[in-house]
Amino acid sequence: MPYERDILDEFAATRLARRYPAVDVSLGLVVEDRASGFVGDVVGWDHEAVRLRDRNSVVRNFIWKPGGFLLEGRPVTLTRPASRPAPSAPRLTNSGSIAGSGSPQVARASRIWVEGRHDAELVEHVWGDDLRELGIVVEPMHGADDLVAAVAEFRPGPLRRLAVILDHLVPGSKETRLAASVDDPAVLITGHPFVDVWAGIRPRVLGLDRWPDVPKGRPWKEGLCVALGVQPATFWPTLRNRVATFADLEPELVGAVERAIDFTADPTAD
Repeated sequence: MPYERDILDEFAATRLARRYPAVDVSLGLVVEDRASGFVGDVVGWDHEAVRLRDRNSVVRNFIWKPGGFLLEGRPVTLTRPASRPAPSAPRLTNSGSIAGSGSPQVARASRIWVEGRHDAELVEHVWGDDLRELGIVVEPMHGADDLVAAVAEFRPGPLRRLAVILDHLVPGSKETRLAASVDDPAVLITGHPFVDVWAGIRPRVLGLDRWPDVPKGRPWKEGLCVALGVQPATFWPTLRNRVATFADLEPELVGAVERAIDFTADPTAD
């Protein structure tokens, strides 16, 4: 009688993680990050991430992950060569950028505004090294209702740029209407679709697949804390400190912050 596989063996096999071909990383290797679609050649790596440079000379950092890259159209797992040390690589900041060797710069006249204290704390937590090196200050607005008047009072100009990061920047929202009311080449209004910056943190940092649903009409933070059985006053520091790098944030939030930094750090603003 031919051997028949036990049903428990079948179940165990389905639980095994899919295996991908392992490829040693090397300088000049062209790969695509599967999550973002970013394509570039390898320009360096360290124990945390591999650095890719695209055809526009934009450099991004991507964490090592099984099957995380495409090589000639095939999913592969990039690995660090065991036979030789990695090329000399500068330290990566929490934002995934390369830490510079210079000292912090004197603050620019330009500013980045965010909607509240928690937004400012999270940006500092992840991008603080970059901001200090560039001399960019992040300030909380504590609400965007008076955005037009606040922008006028700031008096933006070529040497005094302003980037504003709004929560809930989606079609039809109050924030979108406010953004449309500001028209100044020295002002960038950007943002993310999340109702609160807390939701821009990936729930996996707490071991969750998704954030709990909050009943319509109830403040999102309040409803979230009730669903999780936590106290609002102590939950935010815990949540913020679970964020290790930009990879723990949703891409929409990361993109909004990086657009704001790029705008305020533009050489024409020096």
